[in-house]
Amino acid sequence: MTQAEFDDLLQRYLAGQSRPGEQRLVEQWSKQLGRAGHRPLPPHQREEVRTAMWHRIVALTADPAATPAPPMWLQKPASFWTGPALRWAAAAVLMLGAGGLGWWLPRHQAAPVTQVATQWVRHANISAHAESLRLADGSQVTLSAHSSLSYPAAFTGPRREVCLHGQAFFKVAKNPAQPFLVYTDKLLTTVLGTSFLVTAYDNQESTVAVREGRVAVQPRHGAELAATPTHPATAGLLLLPNQQATYLASTKQLAKKLVKAPALLTNEPLDFRNRPVAEVLTALEHAYGVHIMYDSAVLRNCTITISFGEEPLFEQLDTLCKALDASYKLAKNAQILFESRGCKASS
Repeated sequence: MTQAEFDDLLQRYLAGQSRPGEQRLVEQWSKQLGRAGHRPLPPHQREEVRTAMWHRIVALTADPAATPAPPMWLQKPASFWTGPALRWAAAAVLMLGAGGLGWWLPRHQAAPVTQVATQWVRHANISAHAESLRLADGSQVTLSAHSSLSYPAAFTGPRREVCLHGQAFFKVAKNPAQPFLVYTDKLLTTVLGTSFLVTAYDNQESTVAVREGRVAVQPRHGAELAATPTHPATAGLLLLPNQQATYLASTKQLAKKLVKAPALLTNEPLDFRNRPVAEVLTALEHAYGVHIMYDSAVLRNCTITISFGEEPLFEQLDTLCKALDASYKLAKNAQILFESRGCKASS
């Protein structure tokens, strides 16, 4: 069971639409939830507990002794609204509503996390420096300060799934048959094998920035688990190198734009001697994997001699604009709009 499926399970439980066996799983966890009392959970621990509860449901699902509960219409109505189940419902409502995760947790939370995630590892970086991790499939993770990553000791099943709180740079080992999924509080990122940066700190914008390859990003709520970079989700985005997706909490949608400092993707020299400006712009597009829009008719008579070194893309564009008395601006969908008044034809 993935975390998106786990979220759907909770939604069905709260709506009184549990499938056979699901209510029993949730109520078994509910009993543990209230056993040692409860208190509000600090924000920085919410994703940890969400993951632990997911692991518990997975463990219960895998229990061969578990038997399906009778259909809802054959059960006593009081079983849903009384006792531990009511405490669970209250916790789940707070978790799923208004973008918050007001979890309730037993006072001694360390033991339940260990008990329910025996086959998972949670690494918390409490230092002021990034730390390197190597996952079972060979993927490498650079975990930023004050961040945590939960991942299985071994990847089994159709997907490789990890849970992130904070920031991490992933260099994922390629395996088209087993997509790699990164869950955060707001986003679900899916790759087959590439490198990208995910940022998901509390009270900050959630972003995914791509270094190389293709990355599929979608809102976590209602996520399409079968989505991949080859077939992105309907509500998702496909990101290419030097592109990033930002989750807008106000609209609960994603916006695509260029990263702050696009990286050079090729080693070809950017040295031009009396060449058409359109050729220079095309070369910059290929070098950085960006799309530059311009009016080819306006630039028809424009040529330039210019050489670019190691300066960033936007500084190169600034230099080009100064030489031509032109301008540029960032446009939607990670595009750049280059604007010029043209050049006079030489006599």
